[in-house]
Amino acid sequence: MTQLNAQFGKVAVLLGGHSAERDVSLRSGQAVLNALQNQGVDAIAFDPQVRPLWELNALEVDRVFIALHGRGGEDGTVQGALEFMNLPYTGSNVLGSALAMDKIRCKHLFKSAGLSTAPYAVVDAKKGFDAEALIKQFNKVMVKPSHEGSSIGMAQASTAQELEAALTNAFQFDSQVLVEQWITGREFTITVIADEVLPVIEMTTPNGFYDYQAKYQATTTQYHCPADLSAAATQQLQAMALDAFNLVGASGWGRVDAMQDEQGHFYLLEVNTVPGMTEKSLVPMAAKANGASFEQLVVRILEQTL
Repeated sequence: MTQLNAQFGKVAVLLGGHSAERDVSLRSGQAVLNALQNQGVDAIAFDPQVRPLWELNALEVDRVFIALHGRGGEDGTVQGALEFMNLPYTGSNVLGSALAMDKIRCKHLFKSAGLSTAPYAVVDAKKGFDAEALIKQFNKVMVKPSHEGSSIGMAQASTAQELEAALTNAFQFDSQVLVEQWITGREFTITVIADEVLPVIEMTTPNGFYDYQAKYQATTTQYHCPADLSAAATQQLQAMALDAFNLVGASGWGRVDAMQDEQGHFYLLEVNTVPGMTEKSLVPMAAKANGASFEQLVVRILEQTL
């Protein structure tokens, strides 16, 4: 029996699930599973779409590594079920998961706490909307369903016609949609593990924004880690990210996305409580820049369940 095996016992890696991000989750979970098994941990894959969660008890699992993205895995529901089953799990608790997953409430929190975030409006499918008034107010916007990740259902719009089409599409995923002031500038992500903030990553893509295709399929997306920022700007961005992470009640590990406009101002976008863990993912990249291998990263995340 390896030392880690004795320490962790039997670990279930939750992957797949029911959300629109199922494919990404299967890849994340498989990478985590391989890393744990390579380290001598007794780890198994568990897909809640295929088998009921209560079977974790029958399998005599000691702890759970959550690699589920999106609804059902990142929104507090599976966390609540695991709490009920008295099973330790990785990442944020019920409240932190639920708040971070809700882009609209996240924005309200950022705004009320005085954290820098882009101006926005909330559009409700039941109440209807005035696309022309919104375009007049913001000029160009980013449309985001409130509860989806991986840029699913997101689109940019600079005319009333484009905005109507973007909202109609976003309403397929959510009844409430965030319409955010478009920011022209640089895109960053900041990883938080425990209370440590890792090196900042900048993403550049010819796609117009860092969308699903840029994240998972494109070969043209470039990553700069650590990002080319002054020491003061880096520190400012890392402090903002940690504030946002703590504000929504996130814990364990996660990623905060932000932008910098052409005048050099930073704006918080969102908090991810179960970021991607595929070979193209950003958290492993930040950890590597800090001298940690993928396997060391996975063990470090799991250690927080002890």
